[in-house]
Amino acid sequence: MLDQRARVPPQPPPHPPSPPRGGLTRALAEARRDLAYRPRLWPYGAGPVVVRRVMGVVGAAVAGTLVVGLMALADMSAAEPEPSAAGTGLMRMPAERRGGEPASGTASGADGFVAGTGPVRPVVEQVAPLKGLRKPHLFVVARKSIDQSTADRVARVKGVRAVELADAASVTMDGKKVQTLGVSPSSFRAYTPKSTANSDSLWANVAAGDVAVSFVLGNDGGLRLGGTAKSGARSLRIGAYATMGLGTIDAVVSRQTARSLGLPENNALVVSAPSVDSAKLRRTLLRVLPKGTQIASVNPVAPKVTAGGSGQTGQTGQIPWSAESFMSSDQIRTALTAAASKLGRPYVWGAEGPDTFDCSGLVQWAYAQAGIRVPRVTHQQFVAGPHVPMAQIQPGDLIFWRHDPTNPGYVSHVAIYWGDGKMLHAPRTGDVVKISPVSTRNLAGVVRISPGVAARVR
Repeated sequence: MLDQRARVPPQPPPHPPSPPRGGLTRALAEARRDLAYRPRLWPYGAGPVVVRRVMGVVGAAVAGTLVVGLMALADMSAAEPEPSAAGTGLMRMPAERRGGEPASGTASGADGFVAGTGPVRPVVEQVAPLKGLRKPHLFVVARKSIDQSTADRVARVKGVRAVELADAASVTMDGKKVQTLGVSPSSFRAYTPKSTANSDSLWANVAAGDVAVSFVLGNDGGLRLGGTAKSGARSLRIGAYATMGLGTIDAVVSRQTARSLGLPENNALVVSAPSVDSAKLRRTLLRVLPKGTQIASVNPVAPKVTAGGSGQTGQTGQIPWSAESFMSSDQIRTALTAAASKLGRPYVWGAEGPDTFDCSGLVQWAYAQAGIRVPRVTHQQFVAGPHVPMAQIQPGDLIFWRHDPTNPGYVSHVAIYWGDGKMLHAPRTGDVVKISPVSTRNLAGVVRISPGVAARVR
């Protein structure tokens, strides 16, 4: 249980400070911050020549870091996105409302977010019927291709129920760097959320050459359902909105489309292991897989804690949290002040600051100013500390919602609790960082950041 003894919540600043003014000092400080949060890229393949050859892929060069903590590696370009080509006449999804919430009246289920039949195209792959679901627990990205014998070794590890090879890289779509998987629609569909897996039309579109993008990327990133996005010299039709439930993976294409885009082949692995401690399995697989491989937990299976605290399988108990497990009052005040200094800055999908933000990017940036390492995306931030009841919420706690109609279980929006029933957040495209009343519709929970826990999230 939470130790309530020593926690004295800090009082937020009575008046949110105005965004900092210009000047050389500010420009240098923000430039340093920008450089500090730029992702470190690993070389892959043949280097710059390969990157030029594959056009839209930000290459093979970033495949090795795609899964670092399942953080978003996209460094959004300051250039305006290229305009989409003429679409099929489908309307863009309605704009989101409170805290990333989809507008009322939108369809539910994956089939409500699938584009109709596109131009006549040759049948590339007949998609097999769904035979069952396999929940993914670990997501693997290697520096080079994982051969079938290595994948088979992973499949034989105790507790592993199934594995699926895939292609992974960051692909530029309409100027946005999008973490993308190349998959076999017939087999990969089993690893996706139920509504997505069940949609035959969605996977038929992917098999025919379309790209399925996450609801947030489509709705907030401006990729119109049924329209097209430029990727190098190729135009990709947006065949569906479908959140795949694999962290920062925001797009899925067929293996054949992945080849045409230049994605590295078989450098990723999805692992289903529902009955084994994910942290232990991760350590085991790091010994099996090639050096430099990175593994992130997607739906982690944690060891059960007995009432006596032995850590063996048994009745789940509650872990005690001391006051030292959490941020200090000064750290909370610093994070709140940093977040408030960005009031009025525009929301941009995938942005991490210092001038534009998405919801989780704002959280990560603000807490970093207090020296706290917070993971990049909402579903990771959701496990960055203990969950507390709304009645015990304090300034600096994080509030989460489930607003994604294509995956109702997915945590899709986050805000920072400001105090007095208000929250500070970056809501949606077309809006700005602001302080708003707390909304409890589709509430997923409240998390009190524990720096030690947050730093270990993978």
